Parts: sequence; C-alpha cells; structure tokens
Amino acid sequence: MKTTKILSTVLIAVFITANVNAQDGDKMPDLAINSTNYKTAIGLRAGETSGLTIKQFVSSSSALEGIIGFWSHGLSATLLYEKHVPAFDVDGLNWYYGAGGHVAFEAGRRLVYYRNDRYYRYNEGNVGLGVDGIIGMEYKIPSIPFAFSLDVKPYVEVISNGRVWTSLDPGLGIKVTF
Repeated sequence: MKTTKILSTVLIAVFITANVNAQDGDKMPDLAINSTNYKTAIGLRAGETSGLTIKQFVSSSSALEGIIGFWSHGLSATLLYEKHVPAFDVDGLNWYYGAGGHVAFEAGRRLVYYRNDRYYRYNEGNVGLGVDGIIGMEYKIPSIPFAFSLDVKPYVEVISNGRVWTSLDPGLGIKVTF
C-alpha cells in the first residue's frame, strides 16, 4: 500500500511537470536525436526487479535496455527491446513497449520444513530462464539530464527445479541521460 502511494505521487509529479513544461513558451532548441532527447541513460529501477539499468537507443524510436536486478538471495540479468512513441504531444513524454528475456540465479538457501513428525532440511540454488514484456511511460525532463519512468514488466520464468513463476513486476525508474 505504501509503495502504491509513493508510485502514485511520483507519477502525478511527473505529469504536472510535463504539463508545466508543455505550456512554457520558452522551449529548448531541438537537439534531439530521437523523441526522447537522449541517446543513452543509466540509472536505477525500483520494483520487484530492482537494480541497475542502462538504455541505449539503436534508432530514432528503438532502444535496448538492460537491467541487473538484485534481491536478498539472488540476481537477474534482463535484456529488453523497446519501441518509443510520443505521448500526449508533450515534449519528452513517451510511451514505450517491448519484449525480451532474462536469466535469474538464486543463491543457495537452507530451507527447513516439517512433515510426518520429522524435520527435513535441504539447500536450494536454482537458475531460471524467462520471457519478459514491458509497457510504460517515460518523461525526460527537457531542462536537466534526468528521465523518470513507470512501467509494468510482466514475465514468465521456468526454474531449474521445475517450478514456473509469473509476475506483473511494476517498476519506477530514474535515469541520468547522455
């Protein structure tokens, strides 16, 4: 609940900033190489997949984004191909969508469970392979080199122990742009 309130507050702030900049008569000169006004961005993503992210545009509307995600007992590496399209005729505001995949590594954890009047202990360390999608909105603030994003990155993951994991994986990102 607290995370939802924080995400909502940040999204509202981004839209207010976007509307103020759109109504401002002093526009920056058009130095854009694409509709996002940057070529490369490095930053952080907070969500189920939280970690470091880097985005590199490969054309005027297409980008590759890599995410190295961390959690208490493992890490993941995700690569996504994304298409960016302008949103609401606001300079710097874009929808993006795409797909990709990931690999996840789970460190060994000692699990204990009780069955038939006995305690069982075993160590678990698994590898997972997954298919990811992504849809979101990004705002590159025209006057400073920062971009904010809010997205949903649903995925399906097959784990080496035979389990299948699915999630919507919403996230909030902040990046420095170059």
